[in-house]
Amino acid sequence: MRSWIFFVIPIWILGAPQGANGVENVKVKQELSLPSEAGGWKWDGKEKIYNPRTIFDYIDGAGELYRSFNFQSLIVRRFVRPGQPSIFAELYDMGSSEDAYGVFSFERQDEDAGVGQGSEYGGGLLRFWKGKYFVSVYPEEELAEAKSTVLHLGQAIASSIKSSGPAPQLLTYLPGAQVGLREKSIRYFHNHVCLNQRFFVANENILHLGKKTEGVIAQYLRGQSKSHLLMIRYPTAKQAEVGFESFRKNYMPEAKGKGVWQTEDRKWTAAKLQRKLVIVVFAASSEADAGELMKAAEEKLREK
Repeated sequence: MRSWIFFVIPIWILGAPQGANGVENVKVKQELSLPSEAGGWKWDGKEKIYNPRTIFDYIDGAGELYRSFNFQSLIVRRFVRPGQPSIFAELYDMGSSEDAYGVFSFERQDEDAGVGQGSEYGGGLLRFWKGKYFVSVYPEEELAEAKSTVLHLGQAIASSIKSSGPAPQLLTYLPGAQVGLREKSIRYFHNHVCLNQRFFVANENILHLGKKTEGVIAQYLRGQSKSHLLMIRYPTAKQAEVGFESFRKNYMPEAKGKGVWQTEDRKWTAAKLQRKLVIVVFAASSEADAGELMKAAEEKLREK
């Protein structure tokens, strides 16, 4: 059974506000030519469009996640076939390919489905990103032929998105599988709320994260132990220094200026400032492991 954290399947609300005005409708239709039929399922002719203000009319609690990634608009279409459950397609314009990837990364756990620039299929749900769009396709209820139908529709939508785009550059700074990177654990984000969803740091925003900061966190498996590597890139070196000093003061005050120390759970944390970057290793099983992962991160940076 799939574990849902942010992406709760919404109920189709026929009376929900349209969200976007006519100008936005025209813009969407100029950029895309969405499929009206796939695998025997046909679009019912209705289209819901939501913007950053009205997204909560469609997905109440999960709206903040999308807004944290610079969400621009959402198109929702329902596809129907006599005697079969409806299939829904949600197309989120995230403004940039980096943020489309970010939303996709946040609940990633299944195998790639070969759709768009990155995808996964599990529990009847297809999720993928391509260009500045993040897309979800899923049946209203259990469907015997769900996978082939959902994938067919997803491929058709991906084909309608003509432009691709890069994943966040920050991902290229991560050391790879040779030091135990778990690929599906990579999460890209901007704010401290999203960071805490993956590794709790503090209730307060002690790293001074915001819309203009970029963060990536990933899990590394070293022997039988798991540690996390966090990288934050700030707009300026001064902002990075402020974030780093705040982190040291609030998270590791007993370290007394050292770059590594043992926490109460007997795990090890290491932290370094590299120009515009703050790098932190969390939950290493030993001081040596923390140092080795930090060293691997620094060596990767020197390659850039």
